[in-house]
Amino acid sequence: MNVLIIDDEELIRNVVKEYCLNENYNVFEASNGLEGLDILDKTEIDIIVLDIMMPKMDGYTFFEKMKEKYNIPTIVLSARTEEYDKLFGFSIGIDDYLTKPFSPKELIARIKAILKRTNKNKEDYFIYKGIKVDFKGRVLYIDNKEVELTPKEFDILVFFINNPNTAISREQLLNKVWGYDYYGDERNVDTHIKTLRNNMGKYRDLIVTIRSIGYKFVYEEK
Repeated sequence: MNVLIIDDEELIRNVVKEYCLNENYNVFEASNGLEGLDILDKTEIDIIVLDIMMPKMDGYTFFEKMKEKYNIPTIVLSARTEEYDKLFGFSIGIDDYLTKPFSPKELIARIKAILKRTNKNKEDYFIYKGIKVDFKGRVLYIDNKEVELTPKEFDILVFFINNPNTAISREQLLNKVWGYDYYGDERNVDTHIKTLRNNMGKYRDLIVTIRSIGYKFVYEEK
């Protein structure tokens, strides 16, 4: 697995790099967003650990430019602790947000969780009626038209596909999709499900609400 660490603090990069190397990950480093984009054009990256406040190009500008060409899971590692910063990050599609000072072991746990769910699909595609899900490209197509999903929406859809016709609680979704012990509001799940349904258009009814439990993805398996 190739990990790209983008942070202007060399000490932070060295700490993250050391723990990643202990997991046998290949590590690439950049001190700002411009260097990060240059690396992406030359190397296939599986996950990005991204600082926000950097010279030349800040983290959020990098992320938005990266998304124009790539769909790479990203964990923000930032000294910004305000709720607004976290909400903004999630609104533009980052996968996770960890504040400094941080636990390197926790960061590695989150990296593993994201890599596990983004690389666990053996099949390249899921096709059902007018739905096509490209697992490797992390793209949803509805009636041959590409539909843009946030990383979390895509991960929820993949989890549903891997667990068809099974009642899934909100707590299960938090634990499995968010990938670690997430102490968040279960209403966060409902919000993501609502937007995922909207993006699925006429196939929104495949996601069925199970009262007092959670949801079920209902379709006829081949």
